[in-house]
Amino acid sequence: MDRAVARAVAEAAAALRDAAEVVVLGHVSPDADSLGSALALGLALHRRGVSVRVSFGVQGEDEPAPESLRALDPEGLLVPASAVPEAPEVVVACDTADQHRLGVLAGRVDAAGCAILVDHHASNPGFGTIRVLDPRAEATVLLVRRILAELGTPLDPVIGRCLYAGLATDTVGFRIGGPGPHRLAAELVEAGVEVEPLMRELVDSHPFAWLGALGGILAGAELEPGVPAGRGTVHATVPLDVVRRFRPEEVESVVDHVRTAVEAEVTVVLKQVAETRWTVSLRSRGAVDVAAVAVGLGGGGHPRAAGFTRDGTRDEVLGTIREALTTRVRSGRR
Repeated sequence: MDRAVARAVAEAAAALRDAAEVVVLGHVSPDADSLGSALALGLALHRRGVSVRVSFGVQGEDEPAPESLRALDPEGLLVPASAVPEAPEVVVACDTADQHRLGVLAGRVDAAGCAILVDHHASNPGFGTIRVLDPRAEATVLLVRRILAELGTPLDPVIGRCLYAGLATDTVGFRIGGPGPHRLAAELVEAGVEVEPLMRELVDSHPFAWLGALGGILAGAELEPGVPAGRGTVHATVPLDVVRRFRPEEVESVVDHVRTAVEAEVTVVLKQVAETRWTVSLRSRGAVDVAAVAVGLGGGGHPRAAGFTRDGTRDEVLGTIREALTTRVRSGRR
């Protein structure tokens, strides 16, 4: 572990060890790495007698946690954003690439007595009092595991499920990364995590009606071999009516199907969240740094997986992406 990261882990553990009340937050539209990290840390602190609230950012009114992730909270630590104190003693932001990704809870970072960042996004500019920030970590749960070890927290099946959920999803089923995720996975299985039912609930359970909707989305996918600079891009669109009909779990799974097109280096999935607003998922096979592209368009992420939100028509947003990808490649950068 890098010395600076190790130092930050020790500082974060010391702050948490002395705290009486802690708020642990995930980003807006939380995924398994964000909420799994927050709940694993929250569970560990709760068992130490700390008063813990776990929540996640929203852009407006309170929202329920994604259905597939609710089983990660058997002790009921999750609270709505409106129940988070205005000025927490300690706040921890997990897997949050930018403070604004906390939505209406972003101000809690500045108001807290101590704000701890635990994240692995390469695009993160850094925020908070203590920054456990390591872009080399394949998932934020790997950094949370280091904090738990520093706290002397033993692994068990409940905490282990939270960590495994984030680990398996952020590495795309262990396709991305080095030996670290595999070592932690073995440790979690030894701690009692039952992998098959956990992963079935996370990624392999969709309503039957979704199959037809997915078929229509995939049928409308388009391949552009010349973009960027001959490397190939495949793009698909999830229209507003589909976004409204199905859970985020279904909508977010589209990119994993589209990215299998072997002719494309870059995958783009445009999800219509309002009449003229789109959230965009970008994926790369490794030759193009989509995080850099996303940052230029107001978003962020990792070199192989990133995203952003944009206003405009579908064709306008797609045109902006084409231009950004082409500029990136022609500049001689990944």
